[in-house]
Amino acid sequence: MKKTLEFRAHDGEIEDIALGPDNKVVTAGRDFQCCVWQQDQLVTGLRWHENLPGIPDKAYRYQACRDSGTFLGLGTVTGSVAIHIAFSLQRLYYVKEAHGIVVTDVAFVPESRPGRELLGGHEAALLSVAVDSRCKLHLLPTRRSLPVWLLLLLCAGLIVATILLLQLAFPGFL
Repeated sequence: MKKTLEFRAHDGEIEDIALGPDNKVVTAGRDFQCCVWQQDQLVTGLRWHENLPGIPDKAYRYQACRDSGTFLGLGTVTGSVAIHIAFSLQRLYYVKEAHGIVVTDVAFVPESRPGRELLGGHEAALLSVAVDSRCKLHLLPTRRSLPVWLLLLLCAGLIVATILLLQLAFPGFL
């Protein structure tokens, strides 16, 4: 193996590292941060005091991370589990103290045939393992979204309503 890149990612030890799509790397460090990197450039990161206000920064630390391409799964030293959108780090799912103690690893259920059976109608499934000798399955509910045809219909309705209101306000507008 040949080293191709070296940079300082965290202050202190790195707890976990995961390879993501598009040559991105996710790191969880003892400095209470989780970071997404493209080469040696920080793309985005999470810090407890910014992401979860009101929870003491020193009481929690990211311990394990996995990036499915769409989602980022995280486990903490206090047993909490979270799922974020990978590119924006917006939190979609969070269970405080899902385990009694340190989450040692997290993994997304693969999108194979048996994996899809576990998913059911859910968008993603994350397995978490902890020092409490338990393995838990976390299911991310499918987010609701409007069908494209309905969105286009609403836009067309807004345009027609605007034209009618302008015609009422200014007779002879058209």
